[in-house]
Amino acid sequence: MRVVTGNFDERSDAARSRGDAVGSDGLAPIVRSVVEGLSPGRALDVATGTGRNALALAERGWTVDAVDLSSAKLSRARERATERGMAVNWILADVDSYCLPEERYDLVTVSFFDARGRLPALIDALAPGGVLCYEHYLASAERDAGPGDRFRFDSNELLAACSDLAILYYAERRVGDEPRVTLVARNETDVPRWRPQFPSPR
Repeated sequence: MRVVTGNFDERSDAARSRGDAVGSDGLAPIVRSVVEGLSPGRALDVATGTGRNALALAERGWTVDAVDLSSAKLSRARERATERGMAVNWILADVDSYCLPEERYDLVTVSFFDARGRLPALIDALAPGGVLCYEHYLASAERDAGPGDRFRFDSNELLAACSDLAILYYAERRVGDEPRVTLVARNETDVPRWRPQFPSPR
């Protein structure tokens, strides 16, 4: 399924066609497509790992909070930030229990991490007009299902979970052999807020 109200897909595809799957600036194509249309503000990078998105956003003038559970990965991220002269607020914490501030972020990015249990808090963390950019894997077809599928979204699950936001872009498609889902959504303050309840990962 695909819902599109912007040209994020075209810009992402153009980046891939240039051999820019991640990009010389370090941003994933969909994140780059989003930030090209935004003025720098405050961003949250969820499960940042070694800080690829966080550092690229900081280089573009964003004030970035980056959260991850791995001290080793954050140490590498800090080293990379020092090498590049970038300032990022690295937060060593478990995303599943980290206390997110409300209405703080103009951009929240989640790349290939199962944050479905924290989606209500991530949505609440968006400032008015703030944008959520989420890319993750989809569960395999039932005949191919494996144990890792419990950390992946079912078809339309992410779309339904974010239905209280204004959906700017939504797509489910295969990238190579992997089924993926991509969502870009904005916090429109005049839309009534709905808070889904999420079961524990299957």
